[in-house]
Amino acid sequence: MTSTAASSEAIPLIDDRLAKRNAALLAAAQALGGASASIVIASASLVGASMLGADKSLATLPVSCFVLGTAFGTLPAGAVMQRYGRRAGFVGGAAFGILAGLLSAWGIFQASFLIFCLGTMASGFVSAFTQQYRFAAADTASDAFRPKAISFVLAGGVLAGIIGPQTVINTANLFDPILFAGTYVAQAGLALVTLCIVAFVSVPRPPRSRGPVSGVRPLSEIMAQPRFIVSAACAITTYALMSLVMTATPLAMIGCGLTADDAAHGIQWHVLAMFGPSFFTGHLITRFGRERIVAIGLALLSGCAAVALSGIDVAHFWTALILLGLGWNFGFIGATAMLADAYRPQERARVQSVNDFLVFGFVAMASFSSGALLQNFGWETVNWLVFPFTIVSLILLVWLVLSERSRAGGL
Repeated sequence: MTSTAASSEAIPLIDDRLAKRNAALLAAAQALGGASASIVIASASLVGASMLGADKSLATLPVSCFVLGTAFGTLPAGAVMQRYGRRAGFVGGAAFGILAGLLSAWGIFQASFLIFCLGTMASGFVSAFTQQYRFAAADTASDAFRPKAISFVLAGGVLAGIIGPQTVINTANLFDPILFAGTYVAQAGLALVTLCIVAFVSVPRPPRSRGPVSGVRPLSEIMAQPRFIVSAACAITTYALMSLVMTATPLAMIGCGLTADDAAHGIQWHVLAMFGPSFFTGHLITRFGRERIVAIGLALLSGCAAVALSGIDVAHFWTALILLGLGWNFGFIGATAMLADAYRPQERARVQSVNDFLVFGFVAMASFSSGALLQNFGWETVNWLVFPFTIVSLILLVWLVLSERSRAGGL
């Protein structure tokens, strides 16, 4: 016989009041847990560069390890939440985040590039659980409220965009002369506060079907749907291109004679642009449709590359980073909303985790190649690579819209 708490988590429920409560909690958790990503992005390549010799091509490896850790964590995160529920998964992820921050700090104290990379990879693994916040907010939401719930949670990233870079700026010299060690101790503290918040999240589990017919389709059938293919492709393109450009930017700014604080403030503007529009992105998706918003996001990514190619002053870098963040917001939230149309409630955990595994697998490759591309081919090459991928994704979007209209007209 199950307990009352366990029973309640097995009851299927669409309840916008609960969805709003969860969205508020998860937005706060996003602000703190999401700050870890901007902390790593703003500082890890600089830490890596300080530990390496003349060849700085591996300086972005700690950031790449973070993204790779996220990719590795997506399937376990989905499995944990499928088995134990959202709250248990989020609490466990935050607890591991405390250890990850302390491991990174230890690597800096020991001047060990390997230990530091392991620490950022562990932080990335935790980020896979953080990525599930947006899905958890949508779990109990109605069709009408779902895009708003997703965007509201990601709006918590506005605070993450302030908290992360400001943590880097204000704690970099905490253990002077060992730069940035205090930053990762602070990251562990943020994970502790996040744990206290997610402990109050309540997401009922989807019902477990009994009998021979479960209603769960094979994963291959779900992934063969045109809507899944296009939504995953657009999410991959949006996130991977964002990672490619963003990871290289701090090193490119330093290489152009700008300061570490200029780079940190640039990342702050970037993260604010990533999450700031989330206050209204859901409304825009509801009004104009998922595909149009994704298309705008892809266009903004191209605009970022055009600005970056036009000059190397601080204004060029910051403007490019802002456009990069806006493009990610529209493209990724729109693609996430598209994905939600491709699965049934009882399929959500598997599909969401597979989608994130694909996305962050490509993001890891983009992040890893970013430093080598910058070192060997220059800042211009990094930005020229944006255009072909955005064009292909736009073509896929147009194909999806036309094919669905054709099928609807034939009914």
